[in-house]
Amino acid sequence: MSLLDRTRAVLDHAIQVYRGTPHGARLVATRGRLDQPLRVAVAGRVKAGKSTLLNALVGERLAPTDAGECTRIVTWYQDGHTYQVRARVGREERQLRFNRENGQLDIDLGGLHASDVDELVVTWPTRALRAATLVDTPGIGSLSESAAKRTWDLLVPDEEETPADAVLYLMRHLHAGDVEFLRAFHDSEVSRPSPVNAIGVLSRADEIAVGRLDSMASARRVATRLGEDPSVRRLVQSVVPVAGLLAETAVTLTEEEVGQLRRIANLSPRDAEELLLSTDRFVRMRPELGLTSPERESLLARFGMFGVRLASTMLRRGVAGTATELARELAERSGLTQLEDLLSSLFLERRDVLKCRSTLLAVADVVRAWPGPGSEALAGEVEAVMSSAHPFNELRVLSGLRAGWVSGKDEVVADLERVIGGTGGAAHQRLRLPEDAGHRELTNAATDALSRWQRRAENPLTSYELAVAARVAVRSCEGMLADLLSEHRDVRTRH
Repeated sequence: MSLLDRTRAVLDHAIQVYRGTPHGARLVATRGRLDQPLRVAVAGRVKAGKSTLLNALVGERLAPTDAGECTRIVTWYQDGHTYQVRARVGREERQLRFNRENGQLDIDLGGLHASDVDELVVTWPTRALRAATLVDTPGIGSLSESAAKRTWDLLVPDEEETPADAVLYLMRHLHAGDVEFLRAFHDSEVSRPSPVNAIGVLSRADEIAVGRLDSMASARRVATRLGEDPSVRRLVQSVVPVAGLLAETAVTLTEEEVGQLRRIANLSPRDAEELLLSTDRFVRMRPELGLTSPERESLLARFGMFGVRLASTMLRRGVAGTATELARELAERSGLTQLEDLLSSLFLERRDVLKCRSTLLAVADVVRAWPGPGSEALAGEVEAVMSSAHPFNELRVLSGLRAGWVSGKDEVVADLERVIGGTGGAAHQRLRLPEDAGHRELTNAATDALSRWQRRAENPLTSYELAVAARVAVRSCEGMLADLLSEHRDVRTRH
């Protein structure tokens, strides 16, 4: 049986044990979650750029980025067949009116105050939301205590499991409040949120070097230092820098905006540099450009000074010639492409494991809080799945590495983290090979890795913790070799 099948079997038994109780209804709702897309929450402090980044990931300007009422409400963005917005107020759901103004989604709360609304659910048919439902949360440390509490209650509830399978945590620098929140979200047990389902995002990264063209290079160095910090490694899987505003603009770029940028690109480098020294100069200087003040202000609002400098420079140098090419380059330079790759390799490829973990957590919480006839056997079933399923063992070792419980030489630890999927679940990522590596190259590398980790597991000088982790790595290598052999047989059969 697959991990999903085993988890469903445990859940079905739990529903029988708690049938006719409020806990049974909660477990029935959890069963539906197994078949739904992965739930990824976007969290962080106030003004970290959460809504802007969410828009970039969706590819449309759905989340409000101002300081309006809706930014204080937990909002779910999910795929569906129709466009609709619903508000949950207590046990009641209300359909809300909305419109698109200048490409931005504007939701009418219909007389409701933000504090009255428990959550909003935006259903929007789009490819980006088929793989993952995104949850936009109010800022941690918000001036509105009730708004900040909603994020804590959603992601770090006192009794129930968190509705999120994974989290993107945005920070402009590592604040004490960030550490407090992530520690609360993190638990050493595989059945709870842990560093392996959290990615840190160094947001508004272009502001680190005050919008200079080399801002992202500076931000990458800062993100690397943060990601290597032991205290941060215990809290998040990786730290990636993203210029959120530029990322959002890259995926919603218009031909009109490219035309306006070309006017700046046609200036000499010296004249362009003088124009772009400050926002005040950009808005007021060189009326001969043919750009009105509202157009210039709109460019600043959409790109930021860093984005205007970068986009106009790329057009001038011929790095990008069309709107499509410019959008692709801006997405790459903003850090969005790297973040999407991380989301894919660390979250989406592991979505079944993460969803099964969330489901088993729900069952374990019910059993622990409300013991009764049959609950003891049910707890044993939960533990049996958690302890025997290899993907969970990999996650345990990753958590142990991040927490410092499993240690060794740097190169050994790095190799272990790769082999058990810490940098991505695909065979070429685990074996540190290029994506286009052939079957023979992958098989040879997996065989070498298997021998290497078998020796470490059996070496009497290996520490106990590392020996346990080594046995998990051996099983990972055996799994890779089995998959490669199966793929090779399938290819031969087709031919």
